[in-house]
Amino acid sequence: QVHLVESGGGLVQSGGSLRLSCGASGRTLSLYHMGWFRQAPGKEREFVAVLRWSGGYTNHADSVKGRFTISGDNAKNTVYLQMNSLKPEDTAVYYCAARRTNIARLISGEADYWGQGTQVTVSS
Repeated sequence: QVHLVESGGGLVQSGGSLRLSCGASGRTLSLYHMGWFRQAPGKEREFVAVLRWSGGYTNHADSVKGRFTISGDNAKNTVYLQMNSLKPEDTAVYYCAARRTNIARLISGEADYWGQGTQVTVSS
């Protein structure tokens, strides 16, 4: 069992920045493909970004490309989502996710583990 814990959410003005963190105790995150998803009120959960530790492969949703960046720190056993130039439409609960194999299935939302989520609110 992997217990993922997100942090770093909050209230920010449009154009501002936030950095989300995702950690896990007792498990090495580098053994998993890691992803960030979000769910806005009344909408389905959607893919934001994914990281494969091997080779440093990343993939970002078109809606966040150029503004958000996923990264990982092996020594700190933490995955980050740096969010810049935030817009009101980025308001959502952001979830960290992990999957042992098949990164494509993680991108489609089939995670082995999910965090509890952290709220990000962007005011206009």
